[in-house]
Amino acid sequence: MVKEAIEIGRLLRSGITGFVVGCRVSELEAPSFGSLVLAPLGDYQIYGLIHDIHVDDDGLVRQLVTSDSVNTEVIEDNRLNRNVPMEMSVMTVGYRAQDKVWHLLPPRAPLSLDSIRQCTPDEIFEFTGSGRFGYFRHILRNSDLPISELLAAHLQQVQPVHVAKGKATWGNDAAKELITLLRDDYPTLMSVLSALGDALPG
Repeated sequence: MVKEAIEIGRLLRSGITGFVVGCRVSELEAPSFGSLVLAPLGDYQIYGLIHDIHVDDDGLVRQLVTSDSVNTEVIEDNRLNRNVPMEMSVMTVGYRAQDKVWHLLPPRAPLSLDSIRQCTPDEIFEFTGSGRFGYFRHILRNSDLPISELLAAHLQQVQPVHVAKGKATWGNDAAKELITLLRDDYPTLMSVLSALGDALPG
């Protein structure tokens, strides 16, 4: 669990519904698939959910992977000392303005090169505990994403935060809300419940 704000990279490109963060491999220690992150925007803070992480190749990497054997030192040097391109795709799930959390799309998109950081437990608790899971609709409308796995990873990370804050029922409440939202989409509902069963056993 994240104990303090950790900068994970800088914004490459953005829109109202999402943005892409770039960083070096060596900087990517804390964030993971399903993590909540924050992007600053003047008097706004935009919340996003990491839904994809990938490493692009380059000329040297292409040469190394075709070698018969690669020395461990060469691999470590490539990962730590070179600017290996890492990108994280983030969907916008809400924003904070005037000390209030909104599970709505923000009025504006964040700006390129803004510093993006991972949310602290207090920020996770405030955002996910505000309202009635309104941010779930941003996830569910992205049918081209692995929605079931994304929700499972997200709830698996958020549930311990709520348990630590004395709200042990948050995970069950979230699952009930998803059942309600997906009641007319049985295949997706079954896929989501199966993934949640693996992520939140018992």
